[in-house]
Amino acid sequence: MNGAEAIAEILKREGTEFLACYPRQALIEAAAKAGIRPILCRQERVGMAIADGFSRTTNGRRLGVFTMQQGPGTENAFPGAAQAFSDNVPILLIPGGEATGKRFVAPNFSAVDNFRHVTKWCAEVWHVDRIPELMRRAFYQLRTGKGGPVLLEVPREVWTATLSGALDYAPVRGNRSAPDPADIEAAAAVLLRARAPVIHAGQGVLYAEATDALVRLATLLDAPVMTTLPGKSAFPENHPLALGASAISTTGMIAAFLGRADAVFGIGTSFTRTNYGRTIPPGKVTIHATLDAGDVNKDYRADHAVIGDAGLVLEALIAVIERRGGRTERGTAAGVAAAKKAWLADWMPQLTSNEVPINPYRIIWDLRHAVDVDNTIITHDAGSPRDQIVPFWEATRPRGYMGWGKSTQLGYGLGLVMGAKLARPEALCINIMGDAAIGMVGLDIETAARNRLGILTIVFNNGAMAIERDSMPFAIERYGAHAQGGDYRAIAEALGGFGIRVEKPAEFVPALRRAIEVTRTGRPALIECMTKECHDISRFP
Repeated sequence: MNGAEAIAEILKREGTEFLACYPRQALIEAAAKAGIRPILCRQERVGMAIADGFSRTTNGRRLGVFTMQQGPGTENAFPGAAQAFSDNVPILLIPGGEATGKRFVAPNFSAVDNFRHVTKWCAEVWHVDRIPELMRRAFYQLRTGKGGPVLLEVPREVWTATLSGALDYAPVRGNRSAPDPADIEAAAAVLLRARAPVIHAGQGVLYAEATDALVRLATLLDAPVMTTLPGKSAFPENHPLALGASAISTTGMIAAFLGRADAVFGIGTSFTRTNYGRTIPPGKVTIHATLDAGDVNKDYRADHAVIGDAGLVLEALIAVIERRGGRTERGTAAGVAAAKKAWLADWMPQLTSNEVPINPYRIIWDLRHAVDVDNTIITHDAGSPRDQIVPFWEATRPRGYMGWGKSTQLGYGLGLVMGAKLARPEALCINIMGDAAIGMVGLDIETAARNRLGILTIVFNNGAMAIERDSMPFAIERYGAHAQGGDYRAIAEALGGFGIRVEKPAEFVPALRRAIEVTRTGRPALIECMTKECHDISRFP
């Protein structure tokens, strides 16, 4: 067995279902022979996003893997690793490398050296007999602790070198960390005596598969729950205690309840200050429950800290709170309902607008009410589509929404939704993007068509980078620097997909139904919506 065959066999034993990839790469052929389906992308950053979306959709229980050739292929993959690292997504990267004797010879590119700051753990397989050991370490890192990309660089000669003996490898199990009981007691005491606590949930709840426990805790405390952008869907947003997600744009409920809270309980979140999240106002007692001690006291003072798996933390808190008397009645649900009613009434003219060009909020509102949300996975791209969809899409099931938040690379959502479709082929998988984002990655619609991935892409085409108006007013006035355009419906058709254009609000739902029927045949569909510039989020609290 040579190095490529050994790695392919280990991937098979670890349950790898497909290999996102871009040639030339020895592992592709070896994996195919082992029964692992190759998904060849058009560019490496999209292949990385496919692996990323797969891992997100499966909570990391089934892992996305991406492999690429040495040198340029590895260089092109860097943005995908950076995005996955910012969002703590567990994916395995297996780049080719130069021969071991040429690693430090310029201009040869070393993945280990250059990806070190955008991976959780990385190593070079400098000898073929080290493959089992390093693959064990890689999978343990992927399944234990905070998520993140893990990288194993394979030098050129290792692919074809022969193992000195039989392959000794068994699948790896990860471990969970339980919290200190004393920290749980302290946190429970704060939550029980708080006048107006708010629970702030992150994607750690999703990876711990702890939504049911979070609902139980919120019910016990009668406390409202907001989520981070990556954590959106960790708490069902049709629940009476749901406040929605916090991004640049947010809900009126979050503004109302977070402002008057006296205690904030962060669970499964790093509490990172970011341009794409909601700042916690000063003067709150904070309880920070996280898997990573490095998060504590990073951006916010932690009055109380709890270190451990989000699921184990929630279970321990529930046990203590029930022992101390259980449910606290605050009348929270009625307050949330009133705040939601007032907020939606304020926005209803936008959500039901008959304007032409189309108001993008109308598209989101009609989409939400026309699909089976429970069987839908939706994501978005960076910029205006993200800011428009986050408040108004009501995520009802864990991982029904994929939010990505500390870095926001244009074009990332297309690969994410392909990965989601690979993980859950029965689900309706939707990506909403702007005309700038499709310009970055649109050719990979052909990847979906070639691989029979029936995804749905909705493009907001307003002919401009609307969100950039305030950043370059002179360049726009003098040179029209923000203008862009294209016939994206025609591009989808040319790449093997189905394309349809919508120019009036009433046309959208019929076009949506037609597109969904197409996706059920395994053909990707694209709806091009001719929208107005609608980038002002100043009305959000």
